[in-house]
Amino acid sequence: MKSVAFHTLGCKVNQYETEALKELFIDHEYEIKEFNEKADIYVINTCTVTNVAAKKSRQIISRAKKKNENALVIVVGCYVQNEPDQVAGLEGVNLIIGTDERNQIIEMINDFQRENELIKNVKDIKRVKTYEELKVHHNYGKTRSYIKIQDGCNQFCSYCIIPFTRGPIRSRQPDAIVEEIKQLVANGYKEVVLTGIHLASYGKDLKNINLFDIIKLVNDIDGLERIRLGSLEPTMITEEFVKGIKALDKLCPHYHLSLQSGCNKTLEEMNRKYSNEQYYNGVEILRKHLGNIALTTDIIVGFPGESEEDFLESYNFVQRVEFSEIHVFKYSPREGTKAAARNDQINGNVKEERSSKMIFLGKSMSKAYLQSFLGTSKDVLIEQVEEEGLYMGYTDNYMRVKLQSKEDDIKNKIINITLKAIKQDGNGYYLLGE
Repeated sequence: MKSVAFHTLGCKVNQYETEALKELFIDHEYEIKEFNEKADIYVINTCTVTNVAAKKSRQIISRAKKKNENALVIVVGCYVQNEPDQVAGLEGVNLIIGTDERNQIIEMINDFQRENELIKNVKDIKRVKTYEELKVHHNYGKTRSYIKIQDGCNQFCSYCIIPFTRGPIRSRQPDAIVEEIKQLVANGYKEVVLTGIHLASYGKDLKNINLFDIIKLVNDIDGLERIRLGSLEPTMITEEFVKGIKALDKLCPHYHLSLQSGCNKTLEEMNRKYSNEQYYNGVEILRKHLGNIALTTDIIVGFPGESEEDFLESYNFVQRVEFSEIHVFKYSPREGTKAAARNDQINGNVKEERSSKMIFLGKSMSKAYLQSFLGTSKDVLIEQVEEEGLYMGYTDNYMRVKLQSKEDDIKNKIINITLKAIKQDGNGYYLLGE
């Protein structure tokens, strides 16, 4: 039996696509191995959202051949799409595929084995108009599964390379989404996460369907317990949308509402198409109808031209919103974007200082959010065994919970747990339950 190993960098969409590629190899009788093991084929699913991500992609590619000098090394994804010639020139690379036609990977392997020459399959992604169908029926070792329902982005934020690597918006057909989730439920999964490159755009290229419609269709699937959503745009948070999702009993009270900056000047220069007051209005609508939800976001510090006053406006706005968690990124120039061409780039030490301040604020808000649930009981989906007798899982509002249990195996079960204390480990704060 031939063997294949995978390494994934980047976002939830990449993680989904890797799982789908695994299924293609399993269907063709390949053995799946860990990336640190010797394998016949190594597949690296790359990211290029930042310079750091691109550098990591190159490092992983160089590691693969060291595991087995005779291995076939395949590189796929956004870094390939953005820098095809650079990737093709890396030592040891045999096959490169961009962000389309990855579902033909087995056929391409067969072509390489016949010709024994580098295969470069990178299409002009701007011209791709149809959604590439990939499927996941098993998410090995996991209790919840990402479901990709959309690809591409038409927003062209001034800092972001993704529209150039993923192309225009393409939505997956509703029947395919529902069929995949039904199969996952039949295979024992209780929770799915609907994700995409720009989730809010779902359905804009189809007829008579939008994101709310697809959420409602998924909510009606028998046996499914929980639905989570990927990143949402603030502009879609309206009274009508929130009243609609409030009626869906399986949708988790956990919303990732994309912000990037709390400063209006910076938002405008990022081409984000909303103000901080518009954003805050969306937050108030969510909390008015849905209560003490988990509200998470992404923040970029050190965007070109960001003065100390701009940073403080962003910092104070984040503090005002009181997120349950924030992900902080230092601005990273990406060649080909408008922001990268600006001559008012921020010094790296300044970015580091602002990042540290924002991260510290985020941790304090996370702890405060967890404290608001101490003494209450919440249903927890047990996801993994930390050690013998110690389990970890998540509440519907995405609070991480650990508990001791004498039961042999409670993984993938939903258990009502009383939340007793806040603890901290290398991954941040969590709740101790019983």
